[in-house]
Amino acid sequence: MAARGWRPAVAAAARHGRGGPGRGPRPGSGPAPELASEPGPEPAAPAAAALYVHWPYCRQRCSYCSFNKYVVPAVDEAAVSACLVQEARTLLCLSRVQRWVSRGISGGVGPFGSCPQHPHPLPYSVTSVFFGGGTPSLASPRTIAAVLEAVAGAAHLPAGTEVTLEANPSSTSTPCLTGFRAAGVNRLSIGVQSLDDAELQLLGREHTAAEARRAVEAAQQLFPGRTSIDLIFGLPGQSRGTWARGLEEALGLCDDHVSLYQLTLERGTVLEAQVSRGALPAPAPDLLADMYHTARDMLVATGFRHYEVSNFARKGALSSHNFSYWRAEQYIGVGPGAHGRFVPWGEGGCSREARVQTLEPEAWMREVQSRGHGTRKRVALSPLEQLEEVLALGLRTDEGVTHKRWEHFSPHLSLEAAFGEPGQARDLEQQGWLVLDSRGLRCTWDGLAVLDSLLPDLLYQLRRRWALLAAPEAAPGRGGGAPRRSPTWDGAGGEAAGCGGLTEGTSGGSGE
Repeated sequence: MAARGWRPAVAAAARHGRGGPGRGPRPGSGPAPELASEPGPEPAAPAAAALYVHWPYCRQRCSYCSFNKYVVPAVDEAAVSACLVQEARTLLCLSRVQRWVSRGISGGVGPFGSCPQHPHPLPYSVTSVFFGGGTPSLASPRTIAAVLEAVAGAAHLPAGTEVTLEANPSSTSTPCLTGFRAAGVNRLSIGVQSLDDAELQLLGREHTAAEARRAVEAAQQLFPGRTSIDLIFGLPGQSRGTWARGLEEALGLCDDHVSLYQLTLERGTVLEAQVSRGALPAPAPDLLADMYHTARDMLVATGFRHYEVSNFARKGALSSHNFSYWRAEQYIGVGPGAHGRFVPWGEGGCSREARVQTLEPEAWMREVQSRGHGTRKRVALSPLEQLEEVLALGLRTDEGVTHKRWEHFSPHLSLEAAFGEPGQARDLEQQGWLVLDSRGLRCTWDGLAVLDSLLPDLLYQLRRRWALLAAPEAAPGRGGGAPRRSPTWDGAGGEAAGCGGLTEGTSGGSGE
């Protein structure tokens, strides 16, 4: 979920329409690699959670960026740090992140089943921590250390847990990186974006190509095998040859993880305005698809596994934190505009919720200071909505959706029952885009590149199967279907003992 104003690379290869799900393999491209050649990280226990921490500040706004970030003359870092610490403690307590055992539980076996009456928890467990932004490398190591110390104090943070920090090349000096490592960071994600100065200037980046190279080299010294780089393609005026040459240079510099994103022209950004008025050309869809196919071929040829639509790794250097999203595991969002998915056991909740924190930093800090957290909006997800997320996120990976994970969310409708019978999924499987077997449901090599055009049919089929399953219980005149989601931001639930103020605020603006 590293997209910051651009669309995941799947869109580069997907073309919607009645003629089929996007472009197929190119003539002469050779046999498709076998997907999921290596296992991913071990799935988290049901009540464990990943933690995302948002630092919203940047030195300048890039020309393509529409993400929740702020450029201010000065940052009261002590106040921001204190609020991040407070909110992390409150939400960890609210979620009761822990591993559950079944003995003594009445009515359920964990947070995705019925609400347990008498749980016997094992130690709390946070599976990963990710500092994103914004530019979190502008924060001091003291702030990063304070948040990690708070997490370790409120929950179980096992030794060796993946702790990632997003960084810009302009704020990654060796002393700074050394401080972050001492604070507890053990993985770095560097926003290189390009190694061409003209492209960096077009993107509004504040670093040069030379600074990017030095930053990656310095990071590899301190975080060997755990330094990832982000690259963007599909810039106005960029050719396939230019992209391939830039990627080749990046492959000579990078470590063992690369994330590729197709540039998206977001409304309200400088770059979108330039393209809209004709000052810059918009890349053709076929060219974008060619760029994506070229990148896949080059990365796989150099030993990378294409383990997610926009992510490539070798030597087992997959992102554990992002796998929490793709596997639809619980995650807690801390900081302005952060998103989360978890069960609020601490106030008596039994349903998984989608949560969004208040966007604007000053307003968010006031809310944290007054009631312990800045949750602005929360929505209880229906069982069908949870399955839709399991499907859409899981198919982004080469492992797909396993039977075990699907059954965890859907004990009454199996993968085989949902997608194995005649219908859209069977058609897509026969056309070579999907595989449904003993391992689960996943995209083929060609299907992964056009996932955006496959999902509408798959989601439609899931909803139809779900409606048939729910039809006998549907109320007269309402038709079949799953329960509708219900907004829960009206303050219901009160306080949970020991968790601080947990009364929810009113609904408000949210953004991805």
